[in-house]
Amino acid sequence: MKCVVFFVTLSAFAESPYAGSAACATCHRAQFSTQPRTPMGHALERAADCEILRTHARLSFKEGIYSTTIAREGDKSFYSVTDGARTIRVPLDWAFGLGLAGQTYVLQYQGEWYESRMSFYNEIASLDLTMGAQGYRPHSLEEAFGRKMSIRDQHDCFACHSTGGTETMEVRLDKMTPGVQCENCHGPAAAHLTSRAPMPKLAKLSAEEASEACGRCHRTWSQIALDGPHDIRNVRFQPYRLTNSKCYDSADARIRCAACHDPHRDVETKSSAYDAKCLACHGASSKLCKVATENCSTCHMPKLELPGAHHKFTDHNIRIVRAHEPYPS
Repeated sequence: MKCVVFFVTLSAFAESPYAGSAACATCHRAQFSTQPRTPMGHALERAADCEILRTHARLSFKEGIYSTTIAREGDKSFYSVTDGARTIRVPLDWAFGLGLAGQTYVLQYQGEWYESRMSFYNEIASLDLTMGAQGYRPHSLEEAFGRKMSIRDQHDCFACHSTGGTETMEVRLDKMTPGVQCENCHGPAAAHLTSRAPMPKLAKLSAEEASEACGRCHRTWSQIALDGPHDIRNVRFQPYRLTNSKCYDSADARIRCAACHDPHRDVETKSSAYDAKCLACHGASSKLCKVATENCSTCHMPKLELPGAHHKFTDHNIRIVRAHEPYPS
């Protein structure tokens, strides 16, 4: 077995509380060997490094009088929208999302940040309207180009898709690491490395605490309960859906997010892999399922099509699902 040692100097932390994932690897090699390659690890990419943009050199979409194109030129990708008379054309800056469902782009135009009106969807290998954009028609070239992002939008998007650089409302791209790396979830590690200051013990979180922690980016129960959406659109907000489950127990660690999903590895897609997790709670019950003894999640956590997303999301509202019943929002 090869031993890899990372040398970290104290001066590296002089201006930032963040140490970088490589520093964590010295003691946490197993996690570091897999986590950076996960979709979370690639939740944000520079457009120049984006594999989807490299392998799809030209993408286009027509919406009424507006035509949108993403074209690769050398090591850069350009996003352009035209109405036939005028054209907005700018280089792509950032790609949000690895593309398991979709990938949206954030770019600058006239000194402002915009969310692209068009996103790439993996299952159709093409462009379509960004989630949230389906509800309105553009009335100008600028609206067809994208949605102007507020300061809060900019902060929240980069905070959930990157690490560092978002301690204040001003996003510091020069101090940001693309993707969800170790310190996004575990907190800045410079003090831990220099003075052995304790790090948060995420493994000791209760189900409720874990849902709140993961809900920073995946939405908490209270966020959706207060602000919605209260329809099929909330199927992708797992903490909210999980909390609504009849078997949810805020103090039971067996129902917390990390009980089923190791955030340091790719999400397991085989339903049978979760049977042991289900039986950890229901194995001793006298009311075991009378329909099947395996692949529990295929019935009790159905995959539902989110309109416009070109992707089926696993509904984390664990329940007995009956045919033709309304969506429990």
